[in-house]
Amino acid sequence: MTFKLKSMPYAISVLAATGALAGMSPAMAQEAPAQAQPMQRVVVTGSLISRADTETPTPVQVLTAADIQKSGKTSVAELLTDLAANGAGTLGTGFAGAFANGASGISLRGLTVGATLVLIDGHRMAPYPLSDDAQRSFVDVSSIPFDAIESIEVLKSGASSLYGSDAIAGVINIKLKKNLNGTRLSAEVGDTQHGGGATKRGSISTGIGDIEADGYNAFITAEWRDQKSIRVADRDQYGWANRDWRSRGGNDLTLGVPTAVNTDPFLTAASSPFLYNPNTGVDNPASYQFLDPSCNFQLYRAGACSVRDTDSFIQPATENINVLIGMTKKLSQDWEIAFKGSMFQRKSLNNRAAAPAIYNPRSFNGTTVLANGILTPRVGAIASTLFQPGAPVGAGVTNQLGAASSLYGFIPDIDPALTTDNKSTSTRFSVDLTGSAYGWDLSAAAGATRVKSDANYSGYVNRNALYNALNNGTWNVLGNNDPALVNQVSPRFSNKLTSTLNYFDLVGSRELMQLGAGPLAIAAGIHWHEREQNAPPSPLTANGLVANTSAFTIGDETNTAAFAEIRATPIQNVEVGVSGRYDHFDTYGNSFTPSANFKWTPIQQVGVRGTFARGFRAPNPSEVGNAGSFFTFNAIRDPILCPNGSRTTAGNVPSACSFAPPYVQTTNPDLSPEKSKSYTLGLIVEPLRGLNMTLDYYNIKINNLIVTQAGNDPSYAPVWVRGPIAPIAIATGVGTGTTIGTPAAGPILYAESPYINAGSTKTHGIEADVRYRWRLANDMGAITANLSAAHTFGYETSVAGETYQLAGTQGPSSVGGATGNPKDRAQFTLGYNRGPLDVTATVNYTSGFSTIDPALGALDCNSTAEDVGGRQYFTGLPQPLQYCNVSSFTTTNLNLQYKLSENLTLRAAVLNLFDKQPPYDVATYGNAGAQTSYNASLHQAGAIGRFYSLGLNYTF
Repeated sequence: MTFKLKSMPYAISVLAATGALAGMSPAMAQEAPAQAQPMQRVVVTGSLISRADTETPTPVQVLTAADIQKSGKTSVAELLTDLAANGAGTLGTGFAGAFANGASGISLRGLTVGATLVLIDGHRMAPYPLSDDAQRSFVDVSSIPFDAIESIEVLKSGASSLYGSDAIAGVINIKLKKNLNGTRLSAEVGDTQHGGGATKRGSISTGIGDIEADGYNAFITAEWRDQKSIRVADRDQYGWANRDWRSRGGNDLTLGVPTAVNTDPFLTAASSPFLYNPNTGVDNPASYQFLDPSCNFQLYRAGACSVRDTDSFIQPATENINVLIGMTKKLSQDWEIAFKGSMFQRKSLNNRAAAPAIYNPRSFNGTTVLANGILTPRVGAIASTLFQPGAPVGAGVTNQLGAASSLYGFIPDIDPALTTDNKSTSTRFSVDLTGSAYGWDLSAAAGATRVKSDANYSGYVNRNALYNALNNGTWNVLGNNDPALVNQVSPRFSNKLTSTLNYFDLVGSRELMQLGAGPLAIAAGIHWHEREQNAPPSPLTANGLVANTSAFTIGDETNTAAFAEIRATPIQNVEVGVSGRYDHFDTYGNSFTPSANFKWTPIQQVGVRGTFARGFRAPNPSEVGNAGSFFTFNAIRDPILCPNGSRTTAGNVPSACSFAPPYVQTTNPDLSPEKSKSYTLGLIVEPLRGLNMTLDYYNIKINNLIVTQAGNDPSYAPVWVRGPIAPIAIATGVGTGTTIGTPAAGPILYAESPYINAGSTKTHGIEADVRYRWRLANDMGAITANLSAAHTFGYETSVAGETYQLAGTQGPSSVGGATGNPKDRAQFTLGYNRGPLDVTATVNYTSGFSTIDPALGALDCNSTAEDVGGRQYFTGLPQPLQYCNVSSFTTTNLNLQYKLSENLTLRAAVLNLFDKQPPYDVATYGNAGAQTSYNASLHQAGAIGRFYSLGLNYTF
């Protein structure tokens, strides 16, 4: 299937054609009129006032429990990632290099996970302790179990006037089950066609009592899910996972293969550790002393001492254990109280750098420590890691090269670099009291929520302990070291990170009077929440013993708010509403956010709707608290050590000609909140029973963006903090020859980059939803068809008077793993049901986009793979044109359910039915550590490949 929305007229024609096709189906009979039922009133996300008509003035997409089961997916994160409205900046579990790796967040309209508010049962949930890109708070949706969900409502409109900060792009409200009767058992197994990723899932739900008949209901649901890892080695038969790019016009990035890309100096660690005399040249056999007889000079220079990458993940191993308990008690005819308690636990194993750690060839610049706002560079620095002639090089080895020499090699006996075994536990306790009094419908809610992450780190190296062991002859460079010594060299350590949010809500609504053609209804309420984020640096990071594990944040905020909503029908078939909210944050001050909407239904089959809203996002603890992180975002050349960018020019330092320098992200207590304006204008068409079509135009502009200064402020000139001048490999100007010499300046250690308020982002586009259900003649069953599509007209970022169009490009690559910004996304679902059989096919489409990020000043795509995230596929070579664009990506999922008996149902699914491989994306850095060239956020289904699952449900 190929589906593109290129303009609003084209989208309208799609809706019209769908309606015409439905009307021209002579073999299809209309659904029989249902018997009149009492009209039920519900509260839909985006309003505080109950209504009978669920087609609201604001666009809301609803996924029912049945929709979720028919998706064939095995996790909520996978399900929500495929939303057509989900865009750039989304955080997927396949992004191994993320600060918040293992977690998953949704980015509506491509405005990042920090602008999408995720609610549970209409209330706030504590965000994940580790923020996305060390900045953006988000709720981790990967830990929410399927069987606990009643429905998911996606509000695709700004809603700060009702829900407060973070609801700029929209709201995802995950509604958990309210009551349950009987018992349901479920079991499922699945596996990928190409290896790895085997999945098992089992659940049990049971409940007693009927609220109306017995006055109470109590239930419990529990789920277990285990998913094995998929490693890059499981997919390296495909080009996007293979490091050797020579056949595609690029470089060979295979571990252990020396090439011109290697900057230190044109050498790399291999399957055998070796000593190298830098004064006699890389092409001289006498320069090398190999310490393992399996490799020698000829084999090494020919690339025959390579190492297969068996440690990098495409999909991390995860285990979920989830429990939800609910109790509802009817207190009187009008009042009831409900309690819910849940514990959602996710274990995952992630590695950020993936490749094994290596020795330092000449020196170690130490660790830069950031604690309580104080930067301390070069903690634990080692001035020289060279080994003198005759000196020991670990156990049983001495330097026989006759000159001070460097040691190249992978450090044996330790885990892959920067590995985190993470156990994240989300707990939530809530009480909701609802009823009526004095003509008001009242609801009061209170809750305590907490996310705790227990992180166990490995693969980090204490460089001082390592070189002490090498110099005193106790460390064996070939491996099989004593476990006690290994623990000194690569200590395992832990850290506890928590995020808590406690809330209280009180809302009342009623009809005040008749006004015009209908009632004047009002709702008003108050909200309070207190949030604390305590994600300190890990102990060995805080003292500089090992490299930094990730970002850290210590801070809190308190929000108190009052809000109100009014809805009326002043004339026949015209509904209007206004709402407003006043917030006070102790971190910066006050905000007032108004909103207005309307819905006009000139005839029963046609409606027009629209909204206008202001919004804001308050600075969070990561931006104004005690926080910090280290990041890189593009490759540069050192202006002193490599002024012309050439690695072979005499006097240049090759390792300084193309590298991604570290920046220290610092907070700013004087930040102002981000402010937004948004509006939507939509059309609702219901030409016949069973057919519902909506088309909505949206326009959102966010001003006063909170961004890091580097890369976002054209006037920013980094003040580089350099280490002391030390001997280093310097180009001789003869081929790739180098010699050890004294450079003009020390190496760049870092530059500070504080958060600032700067610039704006504007996005506008259309979203279409078409749903049709019809019964076939002669009792041949029923067919349902659903289409959800989104097209972005523009995504403009403005900084210092310059505006960049990012729709259809790689930008903004500075956030969210350079996920790309496709203009079109669509999901089409076609279902057939007859008797016990239910078959559903789902097609997900993502359009292609350019690898250029105009916001980085790129004018052509020739160097995008190197400029964005420091990728090296085509370093020093022209980039082939076919890699200048990322192709569109379409996958098809098939799900089948068959009732074997009244109580037993068989389920089978095939995800990525046609085994579509992900398109190449050479500019994304989502999996930079593994050097895979696919987009882990948009095209993860292709990397996983065809996935089969089989399950059974039994109810009694």
